[in-house]
Amino acid sequence: MESIRKIYKTGLGPSSSHTMGPRFAAEKFKAKNEPATQIRITLYGSLAATGKGHLTDKVLRESFPEDKVKIIWEKDTILPQHTNGMKFEALDDKNNLLDEWTVFSVGGGDIEDEETKSQKVPVYPHTKMTDILKWCQQNGRTLWEYVEIHEGEGIWEFLADVWKTMKSSIERGLEHEGVLPGILHLPRKASSYFIKAKSSAGTLQKRALVFAYALAVSEENAGGGTIVTAPTCGSCGVVPAVLYHVQSTYSFSDTKILRALATAALIGNLVKENASISGAEVGCQGEVGTACSMAAGGAAQLFGATPSQVEYAAEMGLEHHLGLTCDPVAGLVQIPCIERNAIGAGRAMDACAYALLSDGQHRVSFDKTCLAMKETGHDLPNIYKETSEGGLALLIK
Repeated sequence: MESIRKIYKTGLGPSSSHTMGPRFAAEKFKAKNEPATQIRITLYGSLAATGKGHLTDKVLRESFPEDKVKIIWEKDTILPQHTNGMKFEALDDKNNLLDEWTVFSVGGGDIEDEETKSQKVPVYPHTKMTDILKWCQQNGRTLWEYVEIHEGEGIWEFLADVWKTMKSSIERGLEHEGVLPGILHLPRKASSYFIKAKSSAGTLQKRALVFAYALAVSEENAGGGTIVTAPTCGSCGVVPAVLYHVQSTYSFSDTKILRALATAALIGNLVKENASISGAEVGCQGEVGTACSMAAGGAAQLFGATPSQVEYAAEMGLEHHLGLTCDPVAGLVQIPCIERNAIGAGRAMDACAYALLSDGQHRVSFDKTCLAMKETGHDLPNIYKETSEGGLALLIK
C-alpha cells in the first residue's frame, strides 16, 4: 500500500479526477513534447461525459498554447482500464504523429498508465484493516503510530501543511459570498449557515457549525479555489469540517489533529487499495462515503477511542453510504455534491459517537464493507457514475 501523501493533495478545484488528474497528465506530456505543433487530446467515458462541467477542457487548454490544442469528446467509449481515459497525441506541422500516450485519471488526482501502475512503491506491509489492528494489538500501538513508523517522522511536516491549507479553505469559504460559477447560478451558503449557527445554541449550534465548515470548503472547491483532496476534490469538505469543529469546540492541539489526519488518511488509503475513491468508477460512495469514513475514524481517535472503536467508526461511515450514486447536475461539482459534504460531515460525527458508546465489537468489518462497496460500485449502471446521464442530473434542470 502506498504513502498516505497520495490521499492528501493540495490543488485547485473543482474535481480531482476531472481537473487535477488531467492537469498533471497534460503537464507531463507537455514537458516531453515541447516541439509539437499541435496537441490532440481524446477524452473517454466519464471524462468526456462531464468534462465541460468539471472544467476538464479549461485546464487542458491552459496547459498548452491555446491554438495548439484540439479536444475530442468520446463519452460513449469506455476504455477497459478505467472510465476516465485520456489519449494525448503530439503532431508536427505536417500532421505527422510524434508521440502518443494513453493515461487514466483514477481518482484523488492520481494518474496511471501501464508503466506507472507497475512502478507503485509500497510503504505499508499491510493492505487490510484487520491485519493492521492485529499489528496494533501485538505491539501496543495506535493507528497513527503505525503511520509514523512506516512513513517516517517527515510525515508530520507534510500533515502540518495539509492542516494549514484545510483551515485556510474553511476560513476563506466562510467569508466568500455570491454565486458559484456555472449555469446553475448556485448561491454560496456557508457564510449564512455560520452566522445562523452563531445565533443558535446547544446541539443545533454544533451541527450547524459542522455544516457551515463543510459548505465553506466545498464551495471553495466548486469555485476553483485551493483545497486539499480528502480523498477527492468532490468530497474535500468532510474531513476538514469535522476536525476543525472538534478542535474549535474541545481545544485539541494541532499535534493531536495531525495524528487524527494520519489515521484518517490510513483509512482512506485502505479504501483506495481495496475498492476505489473514484466517483467515475464506483459512484459517490467512493468519494463522500470514504470521506465520512475517514472523518469518523479520525474524530473517534481524538476522543480516546481504541483502534477497534476507530475501525468501527470508519466502517459505519462507509457502510451507511453504500450505493450512493454520482449524478452531478449539469456536470458541475455543486448539486448534490456540496450538500452531500455537509451531510457526510454530520454523519461522521454520528458514527464517531456511536462507536465511542460501543466496546468496538461488531459483526461487519471495515474490510468487508470495502469489498461490498467495490462490488456495489461495479454493479451500478454507468449512468450513476459521474456521467450526468441519470438520477438528479436528468430530473433537475
